[in-house]
Amino acid sequence: MFCLNDTMRYFLCPGKTDMRKGMNSLCGVIHDKMGYDVRLGDVFIFINRQRTTMKLLHAEDGGLVLYIKRLEEGTFRLPEYD
Repeated sequence: MFCLNDTMRYFLCPGKTDMRKGMNSLCGVIHDKMGYDVRLGDVFIFINRQRTTMKLLHAEDGGLVLYIKRLEEGTFRLPEYD
């Protein structure tokens, strides 16, 4: 049922993401802003401006899966990247 594991490739979307976006809009961000295709099975990570909400989107057999985590307190720490 849940298929996330450490053999998958994970990509953090640069910048901040509007968390009102759903699956279709996030697929557009992946294609237009990141230059990837969600259908390849990679996991794409989106974080909002306040760093309190995270969405993970990936394709598995039969469709797309969207995971959402919203923190009640604190913020997500982002890795350093270019």
